[in-house]
Amino acid sequence: MDGDALCFPADFLWGTATSAHQCEGSLANNDWVAWERTPGSIADGTDSARTCQWWEGRYEEDFDLAQSMGQNALRLSVEWSRIEPDEGQWDHDAIARYRDMLGALHARGLEPMVTLFHFTTPLWLAERGGWENEAVVPYFERFVSKVVEALGDLVNLWCTINEPNVYAVQSYLRGIWPPQKRSVLTMLRVLRNQLLAHGFAYRAIHRLQPMARVGLAQHLRVFDPFGPDSLLDRWAAWFYDWLFNETVLAMPVDGVLRFPLGLNTRVPEAVDSQDFIGLNYYCRDMVRFDITQPGSLFMPRFPMPGAEFSMEGWGEIYPEGLYRLLKRLERYGKPIYVTEIGVPDNDDSKRPRVILTHLAAVHRALSDGVPVKGFYFWSLVDNFEWADGFSARFGLVHLDLETGQRALKRSGQLYREICQAGAITEDMVERYAPEVEEQVFARF
Repeated sequence: MDGDALCFPADFLWGTATSAHQCEGSLANNDWVAWERTPGSIADGTDSARTCQWWEGRYEEDFDLAQSMGQNALRLSVEWSRIEPDEGQWDHDAIARYRDMLGALHARGLEPMVTLFHFTTPLWLAERGGWENEAVVPYFERFVSKVVEALGDLVNLWCTINEPNVYAVQSYLRGIWPPQKRSVLTMLRVLRNQLLAHGFAYRAIHRLQPMARVGLAQHLRVFDPFGPDSLLDRWAAWFYDWLFNETVLAMPVDGVLRFPLGLNTRVPEAVDSQDFIGLNYYCRDMVRFDITQPGSLFMPRFPMPGAEFSMEGWGEIYPEGLYRLLKRLERYGKPIYVTEIGVPDNDDSKRPRVILTHLAAVHRALSDGVPVKGFYFWSLVDNFEWADGFSARFGLVHLDLETGQRALKRSGQLYREICQAGAITEDMVERYAPEVEEQVFARF
């Protein structure tokens, strides 16, 4: 190891993150598949039918790649509509396939983290209102119990719900994802039901598997005032942070649904309902109070002028935000996993420095005593990126949609070196992104 190196703990989890709908292909029975068939829904006209072909067996090829890159962990999800295609009917063949996948991870020394809901809802449930209907809470608890009974001997890390705030906003406020509704009240109802479902799912998992470690994958954004000396801009940044971040962070701690999700309603099942905190982080927003923009509640969000973007329409690349959020989460006294960091970067020109600068932020937090236990980069292989289809590539491995061939990208080569060394060295930075050397090895 050369003189300047950022070394990580020996038991640190080095992984990548994926989801069932984005990788498996051959799906037919959830709300996203139905929506994808509507012309104009997906930016590049693709759909999730093929993607990485995990359901056809190519997961083994990708797990081999993860192992060869020195990873010792992988985050994936199970697809609710496969396991429970109709209410109360269980597909034992699908469960057996997931057992095969999990067994394949263990055989390669990869510890699985399994997400139980990652944005897709079975059609039978969507037809009954999906996450708008409070009946989803017992439905989800039953599904979770079935999965844990079937797979619990192969899984110690469970993530109940991925990014409840993102799902609620994208599907029920902005109307970008199915069912494409635009209602503040409906968005709040959906977010409330997801948090309730998390609490009940947490208790169900621990009844069946007392030693399991269970958490949420929280998508947190950094909101900064455009004018730091402006009281109105500071208030606007605080408001967005409170609504998007704090309401989701607080509920699994004390079990209280605060306004606007409830009137300090206490849910006993949700009290201390996380054994770890999963942090998904991508960008920050600058917030300004502007009386001329009622469509944004008078508080437009935009990136800092001069900031670096990953791709047009995506957020600001801001590694410092990861450090700030990790320090913020320290107060909860729970282990923290960075369950997603990623960047849409179709030519792979920015991803190496994103990896280096964000891992440097993690190392800085570790040096300050923040209990960060693992890092999962999004994603292993290029996959179906929701409404963007394949127009936004996130993988460390390139996927050729015509042939299905995989090819390790330059960023994947860097991540392989980091995982294998358990460290970032000066030589790595010099070869992959010398322009960030001072930032990576800054003395704080």
